[in-house]
Amino acid sequence: MLFLCYPKCSTCRKAQKWLDEHDVDYDIRDIKTDNPDLAELELWHQASGLPLKKFFNTSGQLYRSLELSKKLPGMSDAEQYALLASDGMLVKRPLLLADDFVLPGFKPAEWEKALL
Repeated sequence: MLFLCYPKCSTCRKAQKWLDEHDVDYDIRDIKTDNPDLAELELWHQASGLPLKKFFNTSGQLYRSLELSKKLPGMSDAEQYALLASDGMLVKRPLLLADDFVLPGFKPAEWEKALL
């Protein structure tokens, strides 16, 4: 299992604590220093079955400064993937990945359902 996070993010720290408290084995990856590439993002998005917008960190400063809430609806999926791959701070975090699920964001009930 892969846990992508930004170590300074309080939600990521809560999610990591949750994983540890539930004895979940995972590999950790810093989303800022080791940003997901285009191929990974495409694969994870397709595996998730979620709208691509769910992979954007809509509450982040970069998302707001780029005014992406106005721009995303007019962008193609390819343009959105390229944008996500350009900066890890645009990617929703934490991101928990396994062979049978992709979970963007930390929602304990969803994580519990997928893991326990």
